[in-house]
Amino acid sequence: MLLRNRDELFTVLTGVATAQAAGDEILRSLRALAGAPWELLRNSPRRLGRLAAFLPSNNLLYSYVLFGVVPSLYTGEIRLRPSARVARAALAVHEILGPPLRRLGTGRIVMTPCTQREFLTDCARSDAVVFTGRPENGAAVAARLPATTLLLSFGSGPNPVVVGPDADPDAVCRAVLDARLYNSGQDCLCTDLVLVHRSQVRALLPRLADALAGIRIGDRRDPAARVAPLVYPDAVEDAAAFLAAHREFTVRGGRTDLARHTVEPTLLHLPWREDFHPPEFFSPVVLTMAYDAPGQVARWLGSAEETARGMYVSVFGEPALAGRSRLATSVVCEERVTFDVEDGNRPFGGYGPLAGNVRRHGTVTGRPLLLSAEAGPPAAGTGP
Repeated sequence: MLLRNRDELFTVLTGVATAQAAGDEILRSLRALAGAPWELLRNSPRRLGRLAAFLPSNNLLYSYVLFGVVPSLYTGEIRLRPSARVARAALAVHEILGPPLRRLGTGRIVMTPCTQREFLTDCARSDAVVFTGRPENGAAVAARLPATTLLLSFGSGPNPVVVGPDADPDAVCRAVLDARLYNSGQDCLCTDLVLVHRSQVRALLPRLADALAGIRIGDRRDPAARVAPLVYPDAVEDAAAFLAAHREFTVRGGRTDLARHTVEPTLLHLPWREDFHPPEFFSPVVLTMAYDAPGQVARWLGSAEETARGMYVSVFGEPALAGRSRLATSVVCEERVTFDVEDGNRPFGGYGPLAGNVRRHGTVTGRPLLLSAEAGPPAAGTGP
C-alpha cells in the first residue's frame, strides 16, 4: 500500500520536509510495518477499545504508522488529532492511506482537525492516549484525564554528541551533520549540542565550517537540497534571537531571513559552561562547546536540567564514557547518532521525564516508550 502510493505520499511530505527526509521517512515507515508482527509477538499488547493520539508537526507519515496503523492491529478505534500547523498535509496522508486500510479491515482510524480542548473529550473516553509536544502541554492533558487512562507523553531532549580525544574528526564531522541537519534540523532527534574535547577543537571546527559552507540550500522538493526554508516562522525567530545573543561565538554563517523562513547553516563554538543548556533549535545551527575532562560531561549530563530531559547521548572516541548503556538519564549511542539507533518497533527515547514518560494510575515514570509494550503485561513496559 505504501509502495503503490509512494509518489503521492512523497509529494505530500515534501510540503513540510526536505526530499531527503521524506524519502527516509517512507523507508522508516516501511520498516516499522515490516517489524509490526515481531513487535506484537514480543509485547503481547492487550486489546484496546479506543486510542487517542496527538500527532506531532513533523514525520507525518511515520507518526501515522506508529500511532495509527500499527496500533490498529490491537485497537478497536483510533482517534488522531493532527497538529494545527500541518493539518492539511496530515489529512492528505490519511486520505491516501485511510481507504485501503478500511478495506483491509483493520481498526477504525479517524483523523479530525479540532482544538486541543475539543480533542480532550475523546481522550477522556479512551483507554490510552499518546501525546507528542511540549511537556507543559502534556501535563495539562494529563490533568484532564481519568487516573485509569494510560498516557504516553513524548517530549524531546538535546541529544548531545560527545567528541572524545580518540575520535576520527572526518567521521565525526559527517555524523554531526547527519544528526543536526536532518530535515533542516526540524526533528526532535536532532543534536542541539556537540561537546568537543579540547584536543579535537582545531581538527573538528574547520571541517564543520567547510562542510556547512558547502551545504546545498534550496526547495524542499530538490533531492540535492539538504537545507530548505523552515516550516515554522517561530523556529526562524528563535534561531535569530539565539544567534544575535551569541554573535561573538559565531565561526561560520549566522544569517537569518524571517521573510523567506531561512536560517543559514551556522557553526558556533562556546567555551565550557557547565550551567549552559541549549534550546531545541529546530534549525540548521551546529553548536559546539569545548571540554577538558570526561568528568565535566558526566556532571553536565547529571545536572538537574539534563536529568529531566535526558534522551540520547552519542559518544565518539571517549574511552572514559565507553561501554555504558546510560549516562544519567540519557541512553548512550556508542559511535552512532540518534537516527542510527531509532527503531519504530522498539521503545523510543531515554529516561528523562521531560523527554518521555508514561502515566499509569497516577504514577508518572520517565523511560523509553513504545505503545505496544506499555499496553502489554506490566513487566513488558519496564525498559527497552
